[in-house]
Amino acid sequence: MTVMTEPIGLAEGRPFTVHDLEAMPDDGRRYELIDGMLLVTPAPGWSHQEMSGALYRVLHAACSPELRVLIAPFAVRTALTNEVQPDVLVARYDDLTEANLPVPPVLAMETLSRSTQLNDRNTKKAHYERLGVPSYWLLDPVQPGGLDVYELDEQAHYQLVAAVSGDEVFAARRPFPVQVCPARLLDGLRPR
Repeated sequence: MTVMTEPIGLAEGRPFTVHDLEAMPDDGRRYELIDGMLLVTPAPGWSHQEMSGALYRVLHAACSPELRVLIAPFAVRTALTNEVQPDVLVARYDDLTEANLPVPPVLAMETLSRSTQLNDRNTKKAHYERLGVPSYWLLDPVQPGGLDVYELDEQAHYQLVAAVSGDEVFAARRPFPVQVCPARLLDGLRPR
């Protein structure tokens, strides 16, 4: 059986915009824009979702009242040609709108997968750095789990400030005090 699909026909000869994103199919894929370039990723797998959800719960429990923790899909739309959806983000309460976050979050977190790790480690990291996102975390759900933490230095460049794996604990100070153990974020993958 052959499935025919018609080309979307968007953005011919120009950068993609958030208006083009609104015309994308609701097909389970994630559609994001960085500087008018369309990034399309498949629906995430179980370990990706388990780790992202567990981190959301840890951050939510420790979050200070002036901040909010959100889980994807929720758009960070800072320009007509830029809309990303971090797997988990922390934003100032006063910056949020019902539809999106129109300014950079204070923390953006991406969970790596085979289909996203190149973009997460390079394209998205550079994008968040240009936006001035103070903290960028990368979670790796491959057993025993890992966490790389980048923070902006005085020259507004990301520096790796922590790399923990397995049962090691990262004691974050930004955006609020919280302890994160990568192995514990994967506990839901095992029967109780």
